Amino acid sequence: MKTLAGSSSESPGFPLTFVYKPGGVHVLDNGKGSNKLLRYDKPAEVWEEALPLGNGRLGGMVFGGVSQEVIKLNEDTLWSGFPRDTANYEALRHLNPARKLAEEGKYSQAEALIEAKMLGRRTESYQPLGDLLISIQAEEYDRGSYQRELDMDTAIVTTRYETAGMHIEREAFISRPDGLLVWHIRSEQKCPLPVITAELSSLHPCSVEVSGEHLLMKGRAPSHVADNYVGDHPRAVLYEADRGLQFAACLEVRSESGTLTRENGRITITGARSVTFLLAAATDFGGFNVMPGSGKVVPSELCKNLLVNAASEYNELRKRHVNDHQALFQRVELELGNEPGTAAENENLPIQVRLERYKSGASDPGLEGLLFHYGRYLMIAGSRPGTQALNLQGIWNPHIQPPWNSNYTTNINTEMNYWPAESCGLGECHEPLLDLISELSISGSRTASVHYGARGWAVHHNTDLWRMSSPSDGKAMWAFWPMGGVWLSRHLWERYAFRPDEEYLREKAYPILKGAALFCLDWLVECPDGRLTTALSTSPENVFLTSEGVPCSVSSGSAMDISLIHELFTHCMKSAEILGIDDEFREELNQKKTKLASPGIAPDGRLREWNEDFAEQEAGHRHVSHLYDLYPGQIISPITTPELAEAASLTLKKRLEAGSGHTGWSAAWLLNLYARLTDSTNAYSCIRRILSDSSLPNLFGNHPPFQIDGNFGVTAGIAEMLLQSHQGSLHLLPALPEQWSQGKVKGLVGRGGFIMDIEWCEGKLVNAQLTSTHGNPCKISYAAPILLQNTDGSQTTVVSDREFSTKAGVTYNLTPQ
Repeated sequence: MKTLAGSSSESPGFPLTFVYKPGGVHVLDNGKGSNKLLRYDKPAEVWEEALPLGNGRLGGMVFGGVSQEVIKLNEDTLWSGFPRDTANYEALRHLNPARKLAEEGKYSQAEALIEAKMLGRRTESYQPLGDLLISIQAEEYDRGSYQRELDMDTAIVTTRYETAGMHIEREAFISRPDGLLVWHIRSEQKCPLPVITAELSSLHPCSVEVSGEHLLMKGRAPSHVADNYVGDHPRAVLYEADRGLQFAACLEVRSESGTLTRENGRITITGARSVTFLLAAATDFGGFNVMPGSGKVVPSELCKNLLVNAASEYNELRKRHVNDHQALFQRVELELGNEPGTAAENENLPIQVRLERYKSGASDPGLEGLLFHYGRYLMIAGSRPGTQALNLQGIWNPHIQPPWNSNYTTNINTEMNYWPAESCGLGECHEPLLDLISELSISGSRTASVHYGARGWAVHHNTDLWRMSSPSDGKAMWAFWPMGGVWLSRHLWERYAFRPDEEYLREKAYPILKGAALFCLDWLVECPDGRLTTALSTSPENVFLTSEGVPCSVSSGSAMDISLIHELFTHCMKSAEILGIDDEFREELNQKKTKLASPGIAPDGRLREWNEDFAEQEAGHRHVSHLYDLYPGQIISPITTPELAEAASLTLKKRLEAGSGHTGWSAAWLLNLYARLTDSTNAYSCIRRILSDSSLPNLFGNHPPFQIDGNFGVTAGIAEMLLQSHQGSLHLLPALPEQWSQGKVKGLVGRGGFIMDIEWCEGKLVNAQLTSTHGNPCKISYAAPILLQNTDGSQTTVVSDREFSTKAGVTYNLTPQ
């Protein structure tokens, strides 16, 4: 056994022990619990092994190499393109002919007309910024001493190893308070470090120069990037001198002793006892409808200002960063498990070993809890007030031509990114999505008018930094879906449901909800029987077989269309009622809602996906859009709508038998669906499947390739297994699997404004604490009566689903009887 102990005043450190075991596996132990640590015993060789850092705006992937550290950088406003008109001015003239074809059952012809005349162009692409490369001249290091870890509790990546008789410790983090990436290296013996050289590079055309005390990189993003999955393109990546966003990155070095030289686009430090690099990055993005290059935003000046205003001492930079991060991250705690001995053995194993053992069937509740925390960590790192919303890859992307443009896909993926925001106590991190929705309601008003002659606003399945709201090109099965804004609008209501605030509802949420509802009123048509439906409809990315056996995606009134519109009308009506406004509009919505033509249950007992009982082309399709009313919607419940719940369960069973859930995000959606059905066995099976088949070495979700939505879907699903609040009560431990027979969770949030701490043993509730944030009435759902202890010491027995009053800021103790 070797022990590397001690730390210096330069940087907080922890005693580090390496326990060598037969077969080349060694345990890594620094005295800290590992349900918030991602540990590795070797440097990352590929991007999918690197560890993510971020402050919502600036992202970095840290490789942890010994002779060369690589940190791949992103800035959340660095996209290809610029504001442009994407409307299809010919679409409206073909709307009624396409509707008529669908009304006559000529679905394939309607689809062909839509694809030929009513679609648009693809979105632009989220871009990499560049690389920070730090070379460290050193002798061969002791490979057995190497440790690389991400501590989610501090949001710091640490690399430790022995070389030339020195114990080296490196730390990297991206600070929200200071707006910078910080990288620090020191020797625990305070010996002079090897020669260190830093440089900046980018995949984009750029210049790198010494500018005063800084290393400055300046470049320009492409004016257009073509998709990477539609074949060769002679100008797939287009750079223009007067088009595209400009960017800059600025590097500063601070060292304890030693000699610094800045020349030839590099910074070199010799003989220092410690070295700290600070990196700032920025673009000239001025708004989704502002042309880059106006001169009002100068990226290099933004970078230098951040560096000038940064804290002067490393310890202060670190402290400010950790305090800011922990104010969010430590709101929720989770401990799972029923095998303490096994948990202790698993705790200190490298992640790659734990994943392999898990795939082989080993139990590791700690790994499942770690995946839950990882989703919360990624949300804090990738989405903060004032930043851009999380895209398909969060804020981390190394490709100029990324998969699916690394854009916002609103037919599930963008929404899934934010499923855990409110329930896991990260409401502030939800705000960038609400800002995105607000901006889309502006661009989407033109789309609704130009494409469909409708009021309100509409968004299709893809958008980008420039808030494109028109259809993309390609196939109708994905491109022709004007329901994106309707689904996104759910998040406006959810923000109010979890954090009731009438001013927010009046000033921000309701006007946007009303605009989406106005579009739906104009989009609906009357059926011969007097019911209302959508005349042209798709079920996202799925196809059916016509009576002639032809694959087709266009019909009328898909289940998802009707579910979304029904939910939107409900939220809009509730909002107007709370605010005491728009009585006539509320009544109109109510009348139209009662006439919606829901597809209902098919003769085979499953929920219909389309308006007719079409044959399926792909019975195991990854999308399960017709189950929206189960999750994230709240119409279907085993208690209140048992017939629909049974149909939903059968639908899931048949989908899984045919191979659904094979992508990371799809399995995460199934997890949430089973949690809502209170089916703990199948919910837990989804978690096993995600960790075994759909998790990359750094635990990023795998579609494949990498998509981040699966990470957030898992976190939301685990929270849903422990607490549900969608049916008007706080349902405790609704889908607790036997594998988690004991455990505790702190800080989950329920609708109405309630924070819950829950502890259980042998699968049963031991006690809980409820804190009311808004003083609203509350209901508790549990299998046994609950004894509630009030603040005055009095006790009340609460029967399941019986309402009791609460006071804002007061915590109540709950114990089962």
